[in-house]
Amino acid sequence: MSPSQEPHAPDPVRLILVEDHDMVAEAIAMALGNAPGLRVVARFRSAADAVAGVRAHRPDVVVLDRRLPDGDGIAAIGRITQEAPGVRVLVLTGEASPPTAVRVVEAGGAGLVVKSSGLRELESAVREVAAGGVAFAPDLLPAVLDQLAGRGRAGGGTLTGRERETLQLLAEGVSTDQLSERLGIARNTARNHIQRVLEKLGARSKLEAVAIARREGLLD
Repeated sequence: MSPSQEPHAPDPVRLILVEDHDMVAEAIAMALGNAPGLRVVARFRSAADAVAGVRAHRPDVVVLDRRLPDGDGIAAIGRITQEAPGVRVLVLTGEASPPTAVRVVEAGGAGLVVKSSGLRELESAVREVAAGGVAFAPDLLPAVLDQLAGRGRAGGGTLTGRERETLQLLAEGVSTDQLSERLGIARNTARNHIQRVLEKLGARSKLEAVAIARREGLLD
Protein backbone atom coordinates (compact mmCIF):
# COMPACT_ATOMS: atom_id res chain seq x y z
CA MET A 1 0.00 0.00 0.00
CA SER A 2 1.45 3.38 -0.99
CA PRO A 3 1.65 6.20 1.60
CA SER A 4 -1.24 7.97 -0.14
CA GLN A 5 -3.39 4.88 0.29
CA GLU A 6 -2.72 4.41 4.02
CA PRO A 7 -5.87 4.81 6.16
CA HIS A 8 -6.25 8.25 7.67
CA ALA A 9 -5.78 8.28 11.45
CA PRO A 10 -8.94 9.39 13.26
CA ASP A 11 -8.96 12.98 14.45
CA PRO A 12 -8.23 13.33 18.17
CA VAL A 13 -11.00 14.18 20.60
CA ARG A 14 -10.66 17.90 21.26
CA LEU A 15 -11.08 18.85 24.92
CA ILE A 16 -11.55 22.06 26.86
CA LEU A 17 -10.81 21.93 30.59
CA VAL A 18 -12.61 24.34 32.93
CA GLU A 19 -10.96 24.24 36.36
CA ASP A 20 -9.86 27.15 38.55
CA HIS A 21 -7.35 25.27 40.74
CA ASP A 22 -4.00 25.30 38.97
CA MET A 23 -2.55 22.14 40.50
CA VAL A 24 -5.66 20.09 39.72
CA ALA A 25 -5.93 21.56 36.22
CA GLU A 26 -2.29 20.84 35.41
CA ALA A 27 -2.58 17.21 36.54
CA ILE A 28 -5.75 16.65 34.54
CA ALA A 29 -4.40 18.42 31.45
CA MET A 30 -1.21 16.38 31.54
CA ALA A 31 -3.03 13.07 31.99
CA LEU A 32 -5.61 13.70 29.28
CA GLY A 33 -3.16 15.40 26.95
CA ASN A 34 -0.83 12.38 27.08
CA ALA A 35 -3.64 9.87 26.46
CA PRO A 36 -3.80 8.51 22.90
CA GLY A 37 -6.47 10.14 20.78
CA LEU A 38 -7.17 13.00 23.20
CA ARG A 39 -6.00 16.60 22.90
CA VAL A 40 -6.54 19.43 25.40
CA VAL A 41 -6.95 22.53 23.24
CA ALA A 42 -7.61 25.10 25.99
CA ARG A 43 -8.09 25.58 29.71
CA PHE A 44 -10.27 28.18 31.41
CA ARG A 45 -10.88 29.20 35.02
CA SER A 46 -14.49 30.41 34.92
CA ALA A 47 -17.84 29.55 33.37
CA ALA A 48 -17.95 32.85 31.45
CA ASP A 49 -14.53 32.23 29.91
CA ALA A 50 -15.56 28.65 29.09
CA VAL A 51 -18.59 29.84 27.13
CA ALA A 52 -16.42 32.20 25.09
CA GLY A 53 -13.77 29.50 24.70
CA VAL A 54 -16.22 26.94 23.40
CA ARG A 55 -17.34 29.44 20.78
CA ALA A 56 -13.74 29.94 19.67
CA HIS A 57 -12.37 26.38 19.87
CA ARG A 58 -15.40 24.19 19.02
CA PRO A 59 -14.31 21.22 21.19
CA ASP A 60 -15.83 17.75 21.22
CA VAL A 61 -15.88 17.51 25.03
CA VAL A 62 -15.81 20.07 27.84
CA VAL A 63 -14.54 18.84 31.21
CA LEU A 64 -16.26 21.27 33.58
CA ASP A 65 -15.64 21.74 37.30
CA ARG A 66 -18.86 22.13 39.24
CA ARG A 67 -17.52 24.81 41.60
CA LEU A 68 -16.16 27.84 39.74
CA PRO A 69 -15.39 31.40 40.86
CA ASP A 70 -18.37 32.80 38.95
CA GLY A 71 -20.91 30.18 40.00
CA ASP A 72 -22.17 26.64 39.63
CA GLY A 73 -20.72 24.85 36.61
CA ILE A 74 -23.92 22.85 36.08
CA ALA A 75 -25.80 26.11 35.52
CA ALA A 76 -23.38 26.93 32.68
CA ILE A 77 -24.02 23.71 30.71
CA GLY A 78 -26.94 25.19 28.79
CA ARG A 79 -24.90 28.21 27.66
CA ILE A 80 -22.01 25.97 26.62
CA THR A 81 -24.15 23.62 24.55
CA GLN A 82 -25.96 26.57 22.99
CA GLU A 83 -22.66 28.00 21.78
CA ALA A 84 -21.50 24.67 20.34
CA PRO A 85 -24.37 22.28 19.55
CA GLY A 86 -23.19 18.71 19.79
CA VAL A 87 -20.48 19.39 22.37
CA ARG A 88 -20.50 16.89 25.24
CA VAL A 89 -20.14 18.23 28.79
CA LEU A 90 -18.61 16.13 31.57
CA VAL A 91 -18.91 17.60 35.06
CA LEU A 92 -16.25 17.21 37.76
CA THR A 93 -17.47 17.36 41.36
CA GLY A 94 -16.15 16.85 44.85
CA GLU A 95 -19.10 14.64 45.73
CA ALA A 96 -21.99 13.23 43.74
CA SER A 97 -25.58 12.38 44.58
CA PRO A 98 -28.61 11.28 42.54
CA PRO A 99 -30.15 14.80 42.65
CA THR A 100 -26.88 16.27 41.37
CA ALA A 101 -26.72 13.69 38.57
CA VAL A 102 -30.31 14.51 37.58
CA ARG A 103 -29.44 18.23 37.49
CA VAL A 104 -26.58 17.46 35.11
CA VAL A 105 -28.91 15.51 32.82
CA GLU A 106 -31.62 18.19 32.95
CA ALA A 107 -29.05 20.82 31.98
CA GLY A 108 -27.90 18.77 29.00
CA GLY A 109 -24.72 17.29 30.47
CA ALA A 110 -23.39 13.86 29.51
CA GLY A 111 -21.70 12.72 32.70
CA LEU A 112 -20.60 13.32 36.27
CA VAL A 113 -17.22 12.25 37.66
CA VAL A 114 -16.11 12.55 41.28
CA LYS A 115 -12.63 14.07 41.54
CA SER A 116 -11.47 11.35 43.91
CA SER A 117 -12.15 8.70 41.25
CA GLY A 118 -8.74 9.02 39.64
CA LEU A 119 -7.38 10.13 36.29
CA ARG A 120 -7.89 6.81 34.55
CA GLU A 121 -11.59 6.86 35.32
CA LEU A 122 -11.79 10.44 34.10
CA GLU A 123 -10.09 9.46 30.84
CA SER A 124 -12.53 6.57 30.42
CA ALA A 125 -15.48 8.92 31.04
CA VAL A 126 -14.16 11.41 28.47
CA ARG A 127 -13.91 8.67 25.85
CA GLU A 128 -17.40 7.41 26.69
CA VAL A 129 -19.12 10.77 26.33
CA ALA A 130 -17.09 11.61 23.20
CA ALA A 131 -18.45 8.42 21.65
CA GLY A 132 -22.03 9.50 22.36
CA GLY A 133 -22.52 7.71 25.67
CA VAL A 134 -23.01 8.97 29.19
CA ALA A 135 -20.79 8.57 32.23
CA PHE A 136 -22.38 8.18 35.65
CA ALA A 137 -21.44 5.96 38.58
CA PRO A 138 -23.60 2.81 38.96
CA ASP A 139 -25.29 4.12 42.10
CA LEU A 140 -26.44 7.23 40.19
CA LEU A 141 -27.78 5.41 37.14
CA PRO A 142 -31.32 4.62 38.42
CA ALA A 143 -32.09 8.31 38.96
CA VAL A 144 -30.43 9.23 35.66
CA LEU A 145 -32.35 6.58 33.73
CA ASP A 146 -35.65 7.70 35.27
CA GLN A 147 -34.93 11.27 34.20
CA LEU A 148 -33.83 10.26 30.70
CA ALA A 149 -36.84 8.02 30.15
CA GLY A 150 -39.25 10.75 31.20
CA ARG A 151 -37.65 13.31 28.91
CA GLY A 152 -37.83 11.40 25.64
CA ARG A 153 -40.65 11.02 23.17
CA ALA A 154 -42.05 7.78 21.80
CA GLY A 155 -40.90 7.04 18.27
CA GLY A 156 -40.52 3.29 18.18
CA GLY A 157 -43.18 2.79 15.55
CA THR A 158 -41.01 4.55 12.97
CA LEU A 159 -37.87 2.47 13.54
CA THR A 160 -36.80 0.29 10.62
CA GLY A 161 -35.86 -3.35 11.11
CA ARG A 162 -32.15 -2.53 11.08
CA GLU A 163 -32.68 0.32 13.52
CA ARG A 164 -34.51 -2.05 15.87
CA GLU A 165 -31.54 -4.43 15.63
CA THR A 166 -29.27 -1.50 16.44
CA LEU A 167 -31.41 -0.56 19.45
CA GLN A 168 -31.36 -4.13 20.75
CA LEU A 169 -27.56 -4.22 20.53
CA LEU A 170 -27.29 -0.85 22.26
CA ALA A 171 -29.33 -2.33 25.11
CA GLU A 172 -26.69 -5.06 25.37
CA GLY A 173 -24.09 -2.36 25.90
CA VAL A 174 -22.08 -2.88 22.71
CA SER A 175 -19.74 -0.18 21.42
CA THR A 176 -20.01 1.31 17.95
CA ASP A 177 -17.17 -0.91 16.73
CA GLN A 178 -18.82 -4.02 18.19
CA LEU A 179 -22.15 -3.04 16.65
CA SER A 180 -20.45 -2.67 13.27
CA GLU A 181 -18.95 -6.13 13.60
CA ARG A 182 -22.16 -7.78 14.83
CA LEU A 183 -24.25 -6.33 11.99
CA GLY A 184 -21.53 -6.79 9.36
CA ILE A 185 -21.56 -3.14 8.32
CA ALA A 186 -19.01 -0.33 8.11
CA ARG A 187 -18.34 1.72 11.25
CA ASN A 188 -19.73 4.90 9.66
CA THR A 189 -22.90 3.03 8.70
CA ALA A 190 -23.22 1.80 12.28
CA ARG A 191 -22.84 5.37 13.55
CA ASN A 192 -25.55 6.51 11.14
CA HIS A 193 -27.92 3.81 12.41
CA ILE A 194 -27.25 4.87 16.01
CA GLN A 195 -27.84 8.54 15.17
CA ARG A 196 -31.16 7.76 13.49
CA VAL A 197 -32.29 5.70 16.48
CA LEU A 198 -31.42 8.59 18.80
CA GLU A 199 -33.24 11.10 16.60
CA LYS A 200 -36.39 9.00 16.31
CA LEU A 201 -36.55 8.38 20.05
CA GLY A 202 -35.72 11.99 20.93
CA ALA A 203 -32.60 10.84 22.81
CA ARG A 204 -29.29 12.63 23.30
CA SER A 205 -27.23 9.54 24.06
CA LYS A 206 -27.21 5.79 23.60
CA LEU A 207 -28.10 5.23 27.25
CA GLU A 208 -31.03 7.62 27.00
CA ALA A 209 -32.26 5.81 23.89
CA VAL A 210 -32.22 2.51 25.77
CA ALA A 211 -34.04 4.06 28.74
CA ILE A 212 -36.78 5.43 26.49
CA ALA A 213 -37.03 2.14 24.60
CA ARG A 214 -37.50 0.21 27.85
CA ARG A 215 -40.23 2.61 28.94
CA GLU A 216 -42.02 2.23 25.62
CA GLY A 217 -41.69 -1.56 25.54
CA LEU A 218 -39.52 -1.54 22.43
CA LEU A 219 -36.97 -4.03 23.78
CA ASP A 220 -37.36 -7.79 24.16
